[in-house]
Amino acid sequence: MEKKNYYITTAIAYTSGKPHIGNTYEIVLADSIARYKRFQGYNVRFQTGTDEHGQKIELKAAEAGVTPKEYVDNVAGEIKRIWDLMDTSYDKFIRTTDEYHEKQVQKIFKKLYDKGDIYKGYYEGMYCTPCESFWTESQLVDGKCPDCGREVKPAKEEAYFFKMSKYADKLIEHINTHPEFIQPVSRKNEMMNNFLLPGLQDLCVSRTSFKWGIPVDFDDRHVVYVWLDALTNYITGLGYDVDGNNGELFNEFWPADLHLIGKDIIRFHTIYWPIFLMALDLPLPKQVFGHPWLLQGDGKMSKSKGNVIYADDLVDMFGVDAVRFFVLHEMPFENDGVITWELLVERMNSELANTLGNLVNRTISMSNKYFGGVVNNVGVNEPVDDDLKKVVLDTPAKVDAKMDELRVADAMTEIFNLFKRCNKYIDETMPWALAKDESKKERLETVLYNLVEGILIGAQLLEPFMPGTAKRIREQLGAQPRTREELDVFGRYPSGNKVTDIPEILFARLDVKEVMEKVEVIREKQKAAAGADAGGNSAEDKQEEATAEQSEEGIDVEALPEITIDDFFKVQLQIGQIIKCEEVPKSKKLLCSQVKIGSQVRQIVSGIKAHYSAEEMVGKKVVVVTNLKPAKLAGILSEGMLLCAEDADGKLSLLTSEKDMPSGASIG
Repeated sequence: MEKKNYYITTAIAYTSGKPHIGNTYEIVLADSIARYKRFQGYNVRFQTGTDEHGQKIELKAAEAGVTPKEYVDNVAGEIKRIWDLMDTSYDKFIRTTDEYHEKQVQKIFKKLYDKGDIYKGYYEGMYCTPCESFWTESQLVDGKCPDCGREVKPAKEEAYFFKMSKYADKLIEHINTHPEFIQPVSRKNEMMNNFLLPGLQDLCVSRTSFKWGIPVDFDDRHVVYVWLDALTNYITGLGYDVDGNNGELFNEFWPADLHLIGKDIIRFHTIYWPIFLMALDLPLPKQVFGHPWLLQGDGKMSKSKGNVIYADDLVDMFGVDAVRFFVLHEMPFENDGVITWELLVERMNSELANTLGNLVNRTISMSNKYFGGVVNNVGVNEPVDDDLKKVVLDTPAKVDAKMDELRVADAMTEIFNLFKRCNKYIDETMPWALAKDESKKERLETVLYNLVEGILIGAQLLEPFMPGTAKRIREQLGAQPRTREELDVFGRYPSGNKVTDIPEILFARLDVKEVMEKVEVIREKQKAAAGADAGGNSAEDKQEEATAEQSEEGIDVEALPEITIDDFFKVQLQIGQIIKCEEVPKSKKLLCSQVKIGSQVRQIVSGIKAHYSAEEMVGKKVVVVTNLKPAKLAGILSEGMLLCAEDADGKLSLLTSEKDMPSGASIG
């Protein structure tokens, strides 16, 4: 049977500097999806790369005393090194300075100009250099760039513009008829309501105020502006040719199945890019997924503070697969995730060392101790075996379903639930007790066989997420890789096979104090490199510092009368999980949520519609006042209160638990 094609891309990384772990998360996420699709039998094309033009690069190169090309060569090499370090299996690493890409961008620009979609004019507005974006006064937030919060400066220059409005209605129709096109749904609503429906402005697609870009070949005062250059990598990397002489890869893999990008650039990929493709008479990508951010737990990342977390430092401390596990497993589907060194240690010890590592080690050790490492399936079954087998055999389909929805963290949770069930099976069957009774020998053999088979099925499912670990488990158990279809049967491990004589420690437990001592050394090196004490930061670093400090300012609120601890304990606070949420008809403020609290489901009405859509509420674990007297709001019964924080501008943020606590958990 012919394999189905699957084309997945990441956003191309901007070559302004070394990527931190938040930047690196995306390539690992894409790799896990690409590997899983290959495991399912797809013919996968996985592309990543670097975005290397623009004024910001020109300024950084001048500051470093090198040419722009020398600067991007160095940074692109560093990005590729980190992508390789993280064991990512991309098929193509494109650079926007690649000659074939630059040639096609020039041809694309000329075609759109000849077609009348691009015209010459001039731009006047407020310009943000780091974002390379023009803004009108009305678009600024507190007089600053609405995307990054940095200072903007007035600028006016001759430029070419793309007629975005010409294709707006066609794009709106496409989004409405293809609900899967923009994911998650909250991102789609944001694009429609904030950009498309109010009306699109024409887009600046060339610049004259700097030279580091692809020249407009029929007007050499201009260089092609960043987004028309960068976005087209998804087709040039496949061999697209404006003149119709497309390469085989383009004919085979376009349109893309998935553009995986950060939520901050969703607008460019779901508005600009589809419109460019429409103008080129090309089909649109099937799906754009704007993933959340992985945030630093102790404030904004800053080199001079020494708290930037880089992938290579994490790998040195924990190993590649432990870092892959963390960034994939700890990231929610829609909400931002948090990374700290302490949390990494906790997950390393609990999930990797205890749940997985200890399970494999115990199983191999008992096989060696009781049977010289030989694993036999003699079929002495008991009811507890049936439950184990059911959990193991149900897991592949559950993981498939989660991966189909790009819920990678949930897919990994299903796999680790399998490993936890295997650990429980050891406690239920007590092999050490069976070993004391010679008449129970065959039962003991069956138990150990079931454990080995369960672990192997779990390890095969784990491979797209933690490839090195899965391979090490298979090698220790003397097994071969399996296809997805081969996971639907329990008992493929050959009876009589032998496990390794001495089990390898997959993940060693770590002492958080020792880790943090090493982290302090890393932080001091960062501070020294940044030259913070000597005032050696670049202008951009200083701006980032100012932005960080500004963002960390607190607000003062009017103090309420003091209460006693007895007053506090009158309020019952619990964790609740929102399982359904709807807008309240004819209300501008209210959302009605169904909240699971332990075994109960309560209906709670909240005035947070201006801050959250109904779709993005579903799945959140929130703090609930559960002993508040029921009341009617807009004629609807409300049986509790969701707690929120409010800033000085009146923006609300739901209170959630730092760790994944079960619904119903008590707070106090």
